[in-house]
Amino acid sequence: MDYIRHAAVLLMGVSLIFIVGCDTAGVASENAGADSLGVFASGTVAEDWTRDAVFYQIFPERFRNGDASNDPVRASIEFSERAPASWRVSPWTGDWYARADWEKEMGDGFYEGVFHRRYGGDLQGVLDQLDYLADLGINAIYFNPVFYARSLHKYDGASFHHIDPYFGPDPDGDLAVIAAEDAPTPAQWAWTAADRLFLNLLEAAHARGIRVVIDGVFNHTGRAFFAFKDLREKQQASPYKDWYVVTRWDDPATPEDEFDYEGWWGYKPLPIFADNEDGTSLHPGPRQYILDATARWMDPNGDGDPSDGIDGWRLDVAGEVPLGFWSGWNAHVRRINPNAYTVTEIWEDAARFIDRGGFSATMNYHGFAFPVKGFLIDGTLPASGFAEMLQTRLRSYPEPTRFRLQNLIDSHDTDRLASMIVNAGVYAYAAPEKFDYDWGEHVSPRHGDRYRVRAPDARERRIQRLVAFFQMTYPGAPMIYYGTEAGMWGADDPDDRMPMVWPDLAYEPQAADPLGRPRTPDPVAFDSTVFAFYQRIIRLRHTRAAFRHGTFEVLTAADEPRTLAFRRTLGEEILTVVINRGDAPHRLPLSTPADSTTFAVVFSTSDDETVSVTAEDEAVMVELPALTGAVLRSAARRP
Repeated sequence: MDYIRHAAVLLMGVSLIFIVGCDTAGVASENAGADSLGVFASGTVAEDWTRDAVFYQIFPERFRNGDASNDPVRASIEFSERAPASWRVSPWTGDWYARADWEKEMGDGFYEGVFHRRYGGDLQGVLDQLDYLADLGINAIYFNPVFYARSLHKYDGASFHHIDPYFGPDPDGDLAVIAAEDAPTPAQWAWTAADRLFLNLLEAAHARGIRVVIDGVFNHTGRAFFAFKDLREKQQASPYKDWYVVTRWDDPATPEDEFDYEGWWGYKPLPIFADNEDGTSLHPGPRQYILDATARWMDPNGDGDPSDGIDGWRLDVAGEVPLGFWSGWNAHVRRINPNAYTVTEIWEDAARFIDRGGFSATMNYHGFAFPVKGFLIDGTLPASGFAEMLQTRLRSYPEPTRFRLQNLIDSHDTDRLASMIVNAGVYAYAAPEKFDYDWGEHVSPRHGDRYRVRAPDARERRIQRLVAFFQMTYPGAPMIYYGTEAGMWGADDPDDRMPMVWPDLAYEPQAADPLGRPRTPDPVAFDSTVFAFYQRIIRLRHTRAAFRHGTFEVLTAADEPRTLAFRRTLGEEILTVVINRGDAPHRLPLSTPADSTTFAVVFSTSDDETVSVTAEDEAVMVELPALTGAVLRSAARRP
């Protein structure tokens, strides 16, 4: 949830450093007492479907506007008082860096108004594009928060048991329903129009073989959250007075408002939940509410059959919530659906944390995204170091967990893959241990005036193919950030959250620059060539079981000329993956597997150059063009 770094600069006028490298697993483990719900061990998770999953991440407000009648209004947005009366919903197909008149009223800089933009993305838009996702080949969706909240990102929840009204067909009606109910009492929870549309989306996704995982933000809320609003109004008389970490109550005898509380990393718009007395779980009030909301979305009709509910959760800033809570919560989740997938947001080694908390897996920044950034994107990590880092970090997890790790490159918290490649080598590393992955001042023009906002060129697209190729052939569940398959580029938040580029829409070129620098305009359009490649590589993963279930063995890693070969084996299926990260062709020798005599090329990332294989004594020689990857299938020797 790296957005806080940007929001702090925007709203507080000061810099707040977000240390994604902190050992949150170690911090949480100090408070790992068992929750009264019981303990769940990650080794007993039954969600084998994740071995076969290809995830697609959707940021709802920017995916597709399927219903213009429910578009946000000025009063609905976070910090609406700062937006001028001329505020309007932004045009979906406009130049991202061009500023509307109302944005200019807010200040001189691009980043002074962009966070107040809304584009009208909604659930109907997702429903309308489920066939697009099925055609791409993905079979699991991860949604950024869909619950009621004021911000564009929805990590500032106003409710965990209602979908955001502006994602549904009747915002005014939904807001009236929400206002009339007794929020902490599940028996009184109604189903709003947005709630029902989300259930329709689940049904439609499941009918296409697509599972759905949603974001759970259980460390903090927004200030519009029902409990915090009541607390702020009634102070010590509120039934929610112990739900949050209040540091000072208001003194009614003075004209000042002395009320104060702890916000997430000091950020007051996100008040944090209080822990229980011994720090082993959340306070009983928010804990019970979260358990009730969890059950609502996992088994909506409460009949004991979870097939009508979500298929899992991604847990935001999980390391900042006591492990005892997570162990009990995971036990609760698995009682509802033994096959549910729960994945943590931990940016460092999460092996101990997910084991003790009972999670399925983690977002694999540490074991996948960091090394990929070093070797494939930046070209600074030697092939031998890449291979060693991959193997060491993969082995830190038990064998079943390795296949569930969520292997992502870009997300709503990073610059986009294409822009990472465009900006490779622009800055000397400030954090070499992570290859400056998502390193503040080096991933956005907001913080560094050398950051390039242009579209990628042909060479850079070849590297993107290599990254996607490796992502689909490595152990774990790959995840694509919306629009990466359509050719989108963009810097870190907010520029990684541009409206999705669709083939049926005509877009203005990107001609403006956020810092006013001279720029050659870049055409913006759905890239059918990039899309077709992602279709091909996803199809390869689905049709070759060894990539989803097979063993992983590094065969060779040559620092010069930057080549890598590894083998995936499942029974009689033996697939060898070869990668040339160098800028020149290379002949790569490979030993012949036992009981096999020939290699056949079954996939290449290159459309215009040939990968060839020739036999030489007890080995084969692979001719690899520059910046190319290929899959070779070993043919078994016949008696």
